[in-house]
Amino acid sequence: MPKYNIAVLFGGVSSEHEISLLSATSVLQNLSKEKYDITCIGITKQGRWLLYPGPIEEIATGQWKNHPGCVDAIISPSRSHQGILIFSADGQCKELSIDCVFPILHGKNGEDGTIQGLLALSGIPFVGCDVLSSAVCMDKDITHRLLTTAGVRNANWVSLTTSDLPLSEETCLDIARKLGFPIFVKPANAGSSVGITKAQTLSSLREGIRAAFAHDSKVVCEEMISGREIECAVLGNDHPRASVLGEIIPCNDFYDYQAKYQSDSTLIAPAKLDEQLQRQIQQTAVKAYLALGCSGLARIDFFLTDQGEIYINEPNTLPGFTVISMYPRLWAESGLPYQQLLDTLINFAIEQQKDRIG
Repeated sequence: MPKYNIAVLFGGVSSEHEISLLSATSVLQNLSKEKYDITCIGITKQGRWLLYPGPIEEIATGQWKNHPGCVDAIISPSRSHQGILIFSADGQCKELSIDCVFPILHGKNGEDGTIQGLLALSGIPFVGCDVLSSAVCMDKDITHRLLTTAGVRNANWVSLTTSDLPLSEETCLDIARKLGFPIFVKPANAGSSVGITKAQTLSSLREGIRAAFAHDSKVVCEEMISGREIECAVLGNDHPRASVLGEIIPCNDFYDYQAKYQSDSTLIAPAKLDEQLQRQIQQTAVKAYLALGCSGLARIDFFLTDQGEIYINEPNTLPGFTVISMYPRLWAESGLPYQQLLDTLINFAIEQQKDRIG
């Protein structure tokens, strides 16, 4: 059986660049060399695309971009190429046909529909959600609106744009009246808890909004939902299925960037929940996945209150794939090991492309 030519994209112009390097390292270490011929394309923080031929271990450290074998390479939007254009040091251009792209890119310019748009133009199958669902799931304000319309419970929120600057005292007072303290302040289009603060007072609310605007032109303020943090991995296209559930016990005040990647938060999988409640959360995860137009994969995060109320926190269309990440761990607990999960995602990508063409 012939091998698939798989291109793995990593890095990117995003505040989550380093997380992408960690995720890509795990994926590359687990992709079957017997099934796939793998091409690595790294994107620097400055946006330069490079074919990377070196050892996997140098990706996580960030040393990959200094490898002497790196040359410029891009994915062509022309379907006549349906692959990568590689530019050698002597100015020659070579075409490399690609069967599927695995974009291990978190945050802006990777998880927000931008790279998905390029791949859609190219006609190359790619792992994960399409352009529209990637964009709407990345924008926390739009996600809130769609989930509310679909009848899926989520936190009350207020959104702000740069047109609301400079912030008036009345604006902050109005947000506090609507949501009550504490208030979580988030950039609308960022992941991995980058730029998120928990405001307890009007002054900290103002400062949190200012900090969030450093990451995005839109900011979302959300009421705090007190409860257990439950996560569900969803997999599939038209008929998605949900994994067993996991629970996050943050080491910090909330599950911020440090708690996710640098400290000793506890990840429990499977979560200790009764069967009826687990089924209810799984069904809600699939409902949200379909309402948001997701395909391939997504991780749906929840809050579960002491009263048994289920709130969606947020969807993640390209969740972390590091060795400690919840998405692959939940599927492993559900009977789908990491390597088989990667195979399944690639197959779903190719299947989805056939459906688009058909």
